[in-house]
Amino acid sequence: MLELRGIRHRYEGRVVLDLEQFTVPRTGTVAVVGHNGAGKSTLLRLLALLETATEGQVLWNGAVVPRRPPASLRRRVTLVEQRPILFRGTVRENLEYGLQVRDMGRNAANGIIGDVVDRLGLQSLLSRRRHELSDGEVQRVAVARALALRTDVLLLDEPASSADRAAAGALYRALAAERAARPFTVCIASHQLEDAYRYADDIRALADGRLSPVTPENLFRVELPAGDGVKTARVGSIELVVMTDRAGPVVVAVPPTDIFVSREPLPSSARNVLRGRVTGLAIEHRGAGVHVRADMGGVELVAAVTAEAARDLALTPGGTVVFSFKATAVQVF
Repeated sequence: MLELRGIRHRYEGRVVLDLEQFTVPRTGTVAVVGHNGAGKSTLLRLLALLETATEGQVLWNGAVVPRRPPASLRRRVTLVEQRPILFRGTVRENLEYGLQVRDMGRNAANGIIGDVVDRLGLQSLLSRRRHELSDGEVQRVAVARALALRTDVLLLDEPASSADRAAAGALYRALAAERAARPFTVCIASHQLEDAYRYADDIRALADGRLSPVTPENLFRVELPAGDGVKTARVGSIELVVMTDRAGPVVVAVPPTDIFVSREPLPSSARNVLRGRVTGLAIEHRGAGVHVRADMGGVELVAAVTAEAARDLALTPGGTVVFSFKATAVQVF
């Protein structure tokens, strides 16, 4: 439906986004993850047709979007930014505004507003104004306002950054309920990796403006010495053994699926054997696996195991764990 093709976007002379192709499907939930400055917010603004790429094209249903998109097309995509701005007036008036602009009748508008208010638990906030809301409540109201428009694509930039765990869970469940009621696409930029794995159908990672073949849980900037072959890269308090001919400042990544998880060190040819403590377990959205988060002396790593392996290992937060992986598993960019 919505596609970026051959995108190369510059800001103050620096390339901040370099994408051969990025496609948003007709339905589903896509999570875009990456470190701060990876290009997530810029990507969402391009998809929302709020910015024009320095190079490349945006396509809607296969047709190239003009550099000045028509209002009718803009109305089919909605972006909620990380620090959304509410209009003057009450929460109810904020929810009504977009529907009034679209000339929707009062009865129909009230029905839609009632649905999103129920889904996001906003009943007690309807008469409040911006200064009476917390940052987390502002985010919920902004998401509700966007949902009320019932656009084809909903773009959310860190929608739960100011929410506690319970509120974040309620938000994602509300989005899932809305998607079950009608077909549309949600694209979320988030650094909350546990939420991405739990609620998204498709996870894509950005690293320095480019799509990364691995998600950024185990993505680190390091300095590598000159030469070929086996090298050591320091990441905080730990060292990673790497096999590469690259040198200088690079990004190294360890795919979670390439990490072997055990309770104690096992005989193997792996050059990287790290002992730590489990900090969290996250079940993937489709229930096929579990992501094990562990603190390795101040550096967090994430490994992916099957649900069966997680049960057999009896991993629990605070328990000891060993991550093992080969030097050739460490990817260098």
